[in-house]
Amino acid sequence: MSLWTAIVAFKTAGQRKTRLAPSLSPPERDRLAQALFHRVIGVLGASPGVGRISVLSEMRPEPRPGRADLDWLPDRGLGLNAELQALEIAGPRLIIHADLPLVAPEDVDALLTAARGGGAIAPDRHGTGVNALALDAGLAIEFRFGPGSLARHREQAGGRLTVVARPGLALDIDTPDDLAEAVRLGFRLEPS
Repeated sequence: MSLWTAIVAFKTAGQRKTRLAPSLSPPERDRLAQALFHRVIGVLGASPGVGRISVLSEMRPEPRPGRADLDWLPDRGLGLNAELQALEIAGPRLIIHADLPLVAPEDVDALLTAARGGGAIAPDRHGTGVNALALDAGLAIEFRFGPGSLARHREQAGGRLTVVARPGLALDIDTPDDLAEAVRLGFRLEPS
């Protein structure tokens, strides 16, 4: 059984969580984005199916103490879909967003299991976007992240994507309402 390469896109400071500007200051948004990113990276590191973690970012991410360095994929500013399409990664790959406050290793494992031999997709809590996409080695599709991406990915894949709806994969933090829902469900941002 091949291990999966997980790819996490992470924006640079100043570009992170801008839709939270009505609720959080720039330093608070940056701290939230960093905390969510490190949470997702930690979950991926605890997932037995994940063998490699790569970060798509303009700047090399800072490693956390006690954690091995992450692979860095330089973001050239082409936009997420074009950047992902240009990557040359052999074997099964998982694209997962860096802002999932409730994700757990069991969620990642369920998605990877569902993707074996094809692909699996995790919708956001609104049922329109995509928070994670797992493609086994034999499935190549054109990436279509953005508004309405669930329908666009499923249409483009021609029925080869299994939908995996799990609370830990469904809640991402983009808006003040998302943040309030995450807090209601138990997410707490650690003090710096």
